Amino acid sequence: MNPASPHPAPGGLKLFWARVTDGVALNDLWGQFRAEARSSYELYSNEVDWTRQTGESRGRRFLRVASSLFWAMLMKLSPGRRLLFLLGMVLLAAPGFRIQSANWVFETPNLSILGGAALVALLALELADRVVMKRDLEIAREIQSWLMPSAPPSLPGAEIAFATRPANTVAGDYYDAFFRNTEDGQRLLLVVADVAGKSIPAAMLMATMQASLRTLAAMPGPLLEVAERLNRYACAQNPSGRRFTTAFLAEYEPALGRITYVNAGHNFPVLRRASGAVERLEVGGIPLGILQQTSYEIGEATLGAGDLLIVFTDGLVEAENERKDEYGEPRMLSLIAGMGGASAAEALRRMLLSVEAFAGHTRQHDDITFLLLRKTSA
Repeated sequence: MNPASPHPAPGGLKLFWARVTDGVALNDLWGQFRAEARSSYELYSNEVDWTRQTGESRGRRFLRVASSLFWAMLMKLSPGRRLLFLLGMVLLAAPGFRIQSANWVFETPNLSILGGAALVALLALELADRVVMKRDLEIAREIQSWLMPSAPPSLPGAEIAFATRPANTVAGDYYDAFFRNTEDGQRLLLVVADVAGKSIPAAMLMATMQASLRTLAAMPGPLLEVAERLNRYACAQNPSGRRFTTAFLAEYEPALGRITYVNAGHNFPVLRRASGAVERLEVGGIPLGILQQTSYEIGEATLGAGDLLIVFTDGLVEAENERKDEYGEPRMLSLIAGMGGASAAEALRRMLLSVEAFAGHTRQHDDITFLLLRKTSA
């Protein structure tokens, strides 16, 4: 901007706008705002009884609902900040007053300026807390990323692709792919798990499950034994039974193209044959962490050249758009049917684009995770 000019230079305005918006298009900004406003409204409205009471007039119902929304918002603040908020609201509505007698006049300025200043101060305090929390969550996300592979292992005659999209900064979903030694030779262990809940509590339990699985996988024993030991560990960490974990555990033998698996209450993975036929891998048992003495069954499938295995979490099929419609399994199966000879990476890309296009700007409410395995040669 030229100091001598009373108007900012056009380039300066563009830089200012780019900095404020991070280069996001105006339509996308409006979509993000609507999604965030809807999410915030749902947060507060969950604490309000919207039903009309017997004999309650519309006016009385409006006042009751408005009062409930106000208290729901106010009680999210600390006591000191509640007072600052109330003071700011009162002052914001105060136009000032004037007292006059024959000999003197007392007049206050417009107090709404002080009210606005109080609300800005409150905003600054809340933003400071958010920045600190965000920094801590970013560190937690970085640590969590260390627990999951960043690149798939090299596998002769097959391709692997995986990705996760957390609903919040940290996720309760987990995926992994690593080799383990068994009595019958080296096999690739594949796992996708989904801890009940979201954010920090689910992420903490996911981290303990990952460490436990790695330890159990290093011990001798078949996959079924690994699953049952993992369930006992999950039960010990979850005495209330509320923080259960759905999981799909599988061992892949590259030489034979054979998969042995245990489905512990997880969404049924899809095995798309090169012919276009679809199978679901359902054998296993209940989620991990519910019953300590439960037993699991082992399932088996053999992949031929061009066959594609798709493992996913429920965040995919339960993704919602602005109309609250779910993505659903029919849409997913229709997409998979059209995969043809797509590589694992290309199939993963199509699935991510599909759910993103369906949800639009609607805020993601659950983690979405994929793990795909495609056999490329006989």
